[in-house]
Amino acid sequence: MSELASESSTQRDELWRRGAGELAGLIRSGEVSSTEVVEAHLRRIEAVNPRLNAVVVVLADEALSAAKAADHKRAAGGELGPLHGVPVTVKENIDVAGTPTTSGVVALGEAISPVDSPVVERLRAAGAVVVGRTNLPDMGLRVSTDSSLRGLTRNPWHADRTAGGSSGGEASAIASGMSPLGAGNDIGGSLRNPAHCCGISSLKPSTGRVPHSTAIPPVDSSLAFQLMAVNGPMARHVDDVRLGLRVMNGPDPRDPESLPVPLSFPDDARPVRVALLPEPPGGRTDAGVAEVVRRAGAHLEAAGYEVEEVVPPGYEQVVELWHDFLFTELHTLRPVLDEVMGEDGRRFLGVVLGSRPQLDVDAYVGLFVRRRELARAWAEFFERHPVVVSPIWAQPAFEHGWDVGSDAQSLATMELLRPVMPANLLGLPAAATPGGLSAGMPVGVQCIAAPFRDDRALDAAAAIQAAVGAITPVDPFVNG
Repeated sequence: MSELASESSTQRDELWRRGAGELAGLIRSGEVSSTEVVEAHLRRIEAVNPRLNAVVVVLADEALSAAKAADHKRAAGGELGPLHGVPVTVKENIDVAGTPTTSGVVALGEAISPVDSPVVERLRAAGAVVVGRTNLPDMGLRVSTDSSLRGLTRNPWHADRTAGGSSGGEASAIASGMSPLGAGNDIGGSLRNPAHCCGISSLKPSTGRVPHSTAIPPVDSSLAFQLMAVNGPMARHVDDVRLGLRVMNGPDPRDPESLPVPLSFPDDARPVRVALLPEPPGGRTDAGVAEVVRRAGAHLEAAGYEVEEVVPPGYEQVVELWHDFLFTELHTLRPVLDEVMGEDGRRFLGVVLGSRPQLDVDAYVGLFVRRRELARAWAEFFERHPVVVSPIWAQPAFEHGWDVGSDAQSLATMELLRPVMPANLLGLPAAATPGGLSAGMPVGVQCIAAPFRDDRALDAAAAIQAAVGAITPVDPFVNG
């Protein structure tokens, strides 16, 4: 093989290092083909997935067929979408036609969806090629990805640390170069928790911006899931997260709560004021995590933001209401959940639900009154401080199994993820991006904004990433 041919081959093997938008540009220009890009990612999956168990279903034949069709379309001069020929992965609780929507449990191992979810339908319409399904914990109800059906997903930074959850398979796959863009979801940080653990970016969109629907019964989920759970994009680069949101955004009749909302809004030229929250109230915060958040605040100041350490109103009350809202419904669903979940998932759920009583009807109705009062207070706060910057977790990624090691550790798990809960309860957008490293592990920072100001949240996250840089992809296991 000539030196030039060898260099060209190496460059194509390294295509897995590129971002989604960059790959789309290379394919559109003809510099590389979709087939080459998909093959490079399939080789990367083959090389590293056995160590990580992030991609639990590889759709190689289907992906290569779709890539060849994408190349034919480009050659014929057809109109190309923003993700034309780009490989993507999809969490295994989001419908992909012809594959099971397992939610990580044996009982749903053969629950094959006849249709794509709205999110997957839109990714395909944009030209994306689905190359695989990614792992999650049982029913998405742990923040560490260990499935009774698919097994344990490892963090590419460290074999013994959690990849986070519940979209942990997506984060591990993206952080290790198996995918440049993925689809996950979030009711308690599940797009942001694994971004923190694995060192990638993501967005928990405003509730109602991205449609959420499944063909697997029950089609209509509980009220807490309807009002707090959202689908969203995950990637290594904030620009790719923004691109993913552009593709996913907008109403779909399968989700009657989804809305036609613009992606951005005009603003005046005044500097944006940021409320910096390095040590969120309601529990302990690791000193290294707090320091990373303060450095993120300094990066924002350098980018022209005005930064002030201040706590949004009723912060601890918002966290308490998130627990009350979700846990009351999980108490009701527990008999069914106990039937389908594995031992660790049942143990974790039992401990955390046992820490709080199920609300009666009067208390449950009162919860919605208090939620609206707090939403109003936060809306007024956003008038003064349009962005809130905080940790994602108040602690670094823990070791596998720590969250179910004892009752005290299960409860401490809920404490460490308290910073993610306000965005879910109040329907706020929250963009996640790495703020740096602490003790050799990634630390994520989240930028929260007012409802439907996803653009502001992403702008702040992009400013942080511009200073820090993208810290992935990495080879497993860079820290042990």
